Amino acid sequence: MTTTKGNPAEPLRLLAVHAHPDDEASKGAAMMASYAAAGVSVMVATCTGGERGGIQNPAMEGDPHSSRDMGGARRLEMAKAAAILGIEQQWLGFADSGLPEGDPLPALPAHCFALTPLEIAAAPLVRLVRRFRPHVIISYDENGGYPHPDHIMAHKVTVEAYHAAGDPGRYPGTGAAWEPQKLYYDLAFNPQRFRALHFALEEAGLASPYAQRLAAWLEADTEGHTPPVGSHPATTQVDCGEYFEKRDDALRAHATQVDPAGFFFAVTPEMQRKVWPWEDYSLIDFRVPTTVPENDLFAGLR
Repeated sequence: MTTTKGNPAEPLRLLAVHAHPDDEASKGAAMMASYAAAGVSVMVATCTGGERGGIQNPAMEGDPHSSRDMGGARRLEMAKAAAILGIEQQWLGFADSGLPEGDPLPALPAHCFALTPLEIAAAPLVRLVRRFRPHVIISYDENGGYPHPDHIMAHKVTVEAYHAAGDPGRYPGTGAAWEPQKLYYDLAFNPQRFRALHFALEEAGLASPYAQRLAAWLEADTEGHTPPVGSHPATTQVDCGEYFEKRDDALRAHATQVDPAGFFFAVTPEMQRKVWPWEDYSLIDFRVPTTVPENDLFAGLR
């Protein structure tokens, strides 16, 4: 059994906070599957139902269920993905804000997650943290990983819950205080990873879908040598290549949102294991002794 430092009877627990169903499959799925298989209790908190998402998989165009009830279809997809990964999942119950498009951008829908006052939006997550008692919490950086309003709000509520859940004077009525020990930001869009995969594909004589993404990152570098450094460095790489197939299966479970012939499947799991067998994270706050770089999100807790 995987146990916490100083308490051999208590298993380790990890909570990943995501904006929509499918985000957990595209960001950290192999890591979660690997820890779950090792005996860690892993839970995903999904902030919204994803009901304003459109069909992203051409094969699902005209699907009667998602056309009639996108939120219901995505709940079924989420349950399937969680079962594949071997994790628990909890809905926080907020309304999807949608991704505003146009110039000027339209207003967000009334009562959506991104417009909810922070203390109201964070309360269900504080309650979940106090009930589940995670040692490690993971979410997005200040830009949400990418600037979707729900991703940015997921970042805000995660940081709020991480700092507030251990204070018995805050969020009364949401359970006994619990202080998580480490906070990480997910680095699913790590430029170094995409660069390594891009060159591996080119060396193998295969087409790379990453060229445009890399070009955008390289614009800040007048010499064109390396991608610009992100605001949060990769401090922690979790070796989880053995679980890339489970990650891909979890992605495919989100059939309305993920094209099985698309971007996420451009590099085979075998090639990824050779080139970049890790998932990357940035350690933001910690309350146990640890040093970076790490290869374990629970470093200092075992």
